[in-house]
Amino acid sequence: MSVAAQAVKIHPADNVAVAVQALTAGAEVVIEGGGATHALPLREDIPAGHKVALRALARGEAVVKYGFPIGAATAPIPPGAWVHSHNLKTCLEGVLEYQYEPTSPVGARHAVPLPTFMGYRRPNGRVGTRNEVWILNTVGCVNHAAERIAHEGAALFGGRVDGVYSFSHPYGCGQLGDDLRNTQRALAGLMRHPNAGGVLVLGLGCENNQMDALLQLAGNVERERLRFFNSQDVTDEVEAGLEALGQLVAAMEGDRREECPASDLILGHKCGGSDGLSGITANPLVGRIADRLTALGGGVILTEVPEMFGAERLLMNRAADERVFQSIVALVNDFKAYFLRHGQPIYENPSPGNVAGGLTTLEEKSLGAIQKGGRAPVTHVLRYGEPAATQAGGLSLLESPGNDGVSSTALVASGATLLLFTTGRGTPLGFPVPTLKISSNTAVAEKKPHWIDRNAGALLDGSATMDRLADDLFALLLDVASGRALANNEKHGYREIAIWKEGVTL
Repeated sequence: MSVAAQAVKIHPADNVAVAVQALTAGAEVVIEGGGATHALPLREDIPAGHKVALRALARGEAVVKYGFPIGAATAPIPPGAWVHSHNLKTCLEGVLEYQYEPTSPVGARHAVPLPTFMGYRRPNGRVGTRNEVWILNTVGCVNHAAERIAHEGAALFGGRVDGVYSFSHPYGCGQLGDDLRNTQRALAGLMRHPNAGGVLVLGLGCENNQMDALLQLAGNVERERLRFFNSQDVTDEVEAGLEALGQLVAAMEGDRREECPASDLILGHKCGGSDGLSGITANPLVGRIADRLTALGGGVILTEVPEMFGAERLLMNRAADERVFQSIVALVNDFKAYFLRHGQPIYENPSPGNVAGGLTTLEEKSLGAIQKGGRAPVTHVLRYGEPAATQAGGLSLLESPGNDGVSSTALVASGATLLLFTTGRGTPLGFPVPTLKISSNTAVAEKKPHWIDRNAGALLDGSATMDRLADDLFALLLDVASGRALANNEKHGYREIAIWKEGVTL
């Protein structure tokens, strides 16, 4: 991309371009992409990240971006005009039928020496990027006690392990059906996580989320690395918790990092606070990482199912086989049916912040969002809380909503040991694992350096190429995975979880 470009045409078939910077009515702007560079006079102001019509569009005509329709024009649109919610609408429908039309796989493994990182190899073969104690509570009633145990434990045991952290939530009491199962699935996934060298589970005793059922669901957790008790059964729950922490730290402090191939990594790819530039810079950059890691035999998880609507066929046709294709169809249609059961339209997205940033329809948001998965073959479909396969060598699609906290927690519960989180508007959120934030534009990177770890906006001003950005980001994630560097969320204490609530509370 040249420095002179003021707007970008992403695909040769597109009939809109995206403004790289705020553009002024009456100006003649340079538009680059689609195999050519040309100038276009503007009819009105175009905010950065928003779309400009490249030719006249009739009412009802498809508006095309990324080479695919993102909706239909609701009024005639002249060339050089602003294209947004005042003249563009979604064309999404409800549950659909799909046909498998496989595309050529691009994720074949390379026969080259694997890059390595220094990780914690667990007895079950999974590899962690941290050796921490995680304190999980069965019910929100003991949140404060769990937080006190973590705070005092971090002071007592600092330096002997990588950290002591509690992850509070408001659930577990009076939950039924799907809600209770979701709470248990999320917590069970965190209990099994390889970044947790030790886990303390703190209960109350009378909650619906009973300790025995949760432990059974967690399955094969190394028992010497697990402690649990109900607060109603002890005199002083903080004292009992600190005693349990001491036992866990004693079992963990002999753990050492060892050299591991990059194929042992499982990355979770996520976007939040997207703008109109996310699909041009940050998401394709993270997609490059997906292609690189899966080609090496590692695994990448992509979630936010509602942000696949309108782009789902592209993922379906990358399915490794017919069985995976049918699983993707079920994943997408089940989620649409979930919306419809609650009387909600499936296109109730983008968010207000997305719209302000230039995203108009869900199709547009989805086509940009799925670029985080690169072009890797889809090899697995995971339901909420289901663990990802190790050394999967492909992309896994995970059942979860688009909500940043819920979907990022779901990625961790399924085994992601590091998250790559793209953003155009910025967010301070962080999760139990290192969460690297990649900005789509330079402005947010400069404004929020304590949030942003890498700036993909450098692509827009010509100061970096996509290849250079991908090399730098891959090197950074190996450093963070090895403990040689910390993500900003770790430096500033941004660590939390959110659990998917979709059912009944008593």
